[in-house]
Amino acid sequence: MDQAVSDLQRCLSLEPRNKAFQEALRALGSSMHEKMKAMACTDSKVEQMFQILLDLEEKDAEKKQKAAQNLIVLAREEAGAEKIFQSDGVRLLMQLLDTAKADLMLAALRTLVGLCSGHRSRTTAILAELGAPRLAAVLGVEHEQVSLAACNLLHVVFDSLKEGLQKDFRGKEDAVVLDSSKDLKLLIKHLLELLVLEGASAHGRDNALNLLIKVVPRRSPKETNNSLSLWVIDQGLKKILEVGSTVCGSSGSLPVTENSRMSTSVLLSKLYEDLKCDAERENFHRLCEDYVRSWFEGHELPGKLRAIQTVSCLLQGPSDAGNRVLELEGIMDSVLSLCASVCEAHQLVAVEALIHAADKAKRASFITANGVNLLKEIYKHSERDSIRIRALVGLCKLGSAGGTDFSMKQFAEGSTMKLAKQCRKWLCNEAIDAGTRRWAVEGLAYLTFDADVKEEFVEDKAAMQAMFQLAKSEDRSVLYAVASTLVNCTNSYDHEEPDPQMLELAKYAKQHIPEQHPKDKPEFVKRRVRKLLTAGVVSALACMVKSENPALTSSCRELISRVFLALVEEAEDRGGVVAQGGGKALIPLSLEGTEVGQTKAAQALAKITITSNPEMAFPGERIYEVVRPLVSLLHLQRTGLENFEGLMALTNLAGISERLRQKILKERAVPMIEGYMFEEHELIRLAATECMCNMAMSKEVQEMFLAEGSDRLKLMVLYSGEEDEKLRRAASGTLAMLTTLHPPICKRIPQVTVHWLEILQALLLSPSAELQHRGAVVVMNMMAAAREVAEQLIASEMLEILSVLAKDKDKPRVAQAAQESLAHAVAYGLIKPNPGLA
Repeated sequence: MDQAVSDLQRCLSLEPRNKAFQEALRALGSSMHEKMKAMACTDSKVEQMFQILLDLEEKDAEKKQKAAQNLIVLAREEAGAEKIFQSDGVRLLMQLLDTAKADLMLAALRTLVGLCSGHRSRTTAILAELGAPRLAAVLGVEHEQVSLAACNLLHVVFDSLKEGLQKDFRGKEDAVVLDSSKDLKLLIKHLLELLVLEGASAHGRDNALNLLIKVVPRRSPKETNNSLSLWVIDQGLKKILEVGSTVCGSSGSLPVTENSRMSTSVLLSKLYEDLKCDAERENFHRLCEDYVRSWFEGHELPGKLRAIQTVSCLLQGPSDAGNRVLELEGIMDSVLSLCASVCEAHQLVAVEALIHAADKAKRASFITANGVNLLKEIYKHSERDSIRIRALVGLCKLGSAGGTDFSMKQFAEGSTMKLAKQCRKWLCNEAIDAGTRRWAVEGLAYLTFDADVKEEFVEDKAAMQAMFQLAKSEDRSVLYAVASTLVNCTNSYDHEEPDPQMLELAKYAKQHIPEQHPKDKPEFVKRRVRKLLTAGVVSALACMVKSENPALTSSCRELISRVFLALVEEAEDRGGVVAQGGGKALIPLSLEGTEVGQTKAAQALAKITITSNPEMAFPGERIYEVVRPLVSLLHLQRTGLENFEGLMALTNLAGISERLRQKILKERAVPMIEGYMFEEHELIRLAATECMCNMAMSKEVQEMFLAEGSDRLKLMVLYSGEEDEKLRRAASGTLAMLTTLHPPICKRIPQVTVHWLEILQALLLSPSAELQHRGAVVVMNMMAAAREVAEQLIASEMLEILSVLAKDKDKPRVAQAAQESLAHAVAYGLIKPNPGLA
């Protein structure tokens, strides 16, 4: 602003009598005066807040709380944040942190979030003054809310520092921009140390894991630099594995929560996925194997337990690494022998490892041969429900090794149904803790590959309600199992019909051919979906999507998207899905996760948008968030059905408002819509033309039809003469819209094709009243646009056609347009008025 005043004063010295300069300088002076007044007011506010908060004699808790809240609100505004920073606010905030009082610490942390948000230089200065060790120490405190606030602050700090790394500074700018990679690594180093710090709280450890998940791996494979992940693997993989290998209840174990091991598995999985070549993956495998060996060899039984727990953690995360470690000498034998242990803790660790190990069909066959009897013994004779339920899940997993293949049965007929019945019984037993009941859902996730189990499950309302309640609970590790069970019940996994010729070939070669269960036919699936909807599955899924927990992985999001797509398959069910929050939940699913998951969620959004009123389904600003997912369905790698539904949904949106059309233009959808107008499939071609018809209401799109060297207008004219009546209706509707809203197009129509006149005549002579009306409007607009165009029209048979249509009392709209066309011809002096017509 100072620079603006200086520039205006210089301009005024050059032109003293220029009134515009005088007015601008006066307005700017007034604005600066107001700002200075506000700043002075802010100064006193900041000082007053800190005085109240740091006054040890102040006993009024409500007054202190109000001061803290005001400080937080002030920090959210740029002027306030800058004033706090300039007024030695960081030192005063450090004093608040040092008081060790939860409410004051929360106020300080939330104020610091405001100071650091989106301001890299201020963040760097605050980090230098506070110090990474202090921030990590606050993250590790026992108070859960304080730890969470510190986690939020660190996330903001990471975002501000990483934003600077991603910008490309050149020349002089590069010389003054500080390198933030050292600060990033220092913070991450302290987070890694916090993981193994004995004095750190369990919640602090979970928050540290969550931060590492969010900030270390690349956000997109398009980013080429994965050096941060490589550095964390080299410096901290063993520290991460320390958390994953913790056996709850054992002496000297780290304090962990029920979500810690799942968070560790997710972090390990993210780090492994971030590796780009075999050498990097081999290094990861070597470090994991060395860590497991270090516990397995020479630490007797406690060490073996830690090693097996590490294997479980790896199998739940980067399963390739877990499978490699499982093949180390003695590991599998120890798992099987510990399953027979009399100690509950030992059995828990071993049975869980056995369950996770049975993922591969090859290993499932080995365990079926060697471990089924052992699991049955544990299930029948163990006195502890926590052990029995895990043994049951092991049996469930082995029983479902054939997947949906009806002919591949691991167990005798009826055994799977008995296992499922017991799972449902435990799931409904509220006397058992939620952590143990979660395993019942795990069992159902495997058993519901069997269609008989699916049918029984959807008939059991109590079991469904119990599962949905677990999905809404704080134990987020159950999310994947719930999503898997629902995918199985709705048959929303990918299923391709085999080629009949390949089937014949397989029979001839005596190869195994998968068989579909009779109860997996469409009519059974439709019935199951209805029962799930009645039971309230949508609200459970919406709660699952709201979770910010690492357990909501990309693959878990994909499963939820698949279920939603199955739920909206029938048009009559879509209103209920939207009413229970399904539309709102689908938007984040369509913007984040795996490519398949995003596509499924976008397709579900498209289905809702096609048959529902979009303004009711996505109220307020939410309707604008739907545009990007729908445009993503137009990409060439999507299927024809996805393209078609995307176009249909965009057609509905484009007809609502100019702002929505501008949003569609901004997402660069118009070139893709044009591309599909040339598609061979008649329905896709029709949908694209209808979409363009609604988009033609925008000025920018109208200008495109006049662009030099473009065939857009020619295509619309030619499509108006096609045999397909629906396509003719869409194309002629677009022409009617264009000629009404943008008259210069009327002059261009005769230039684009020699067949323009006969196409317009065919529209007017069509038996369809709608086509006649569209044709009559186009002719009327062309007659009104220019005399030379009117001459061409009147010189043809058009005059006779218009004369006949003008007298047609059965089609008043067509007659009116024809009369107006003839009136224009009279006005130009091309024909004489007809007294009879008047």
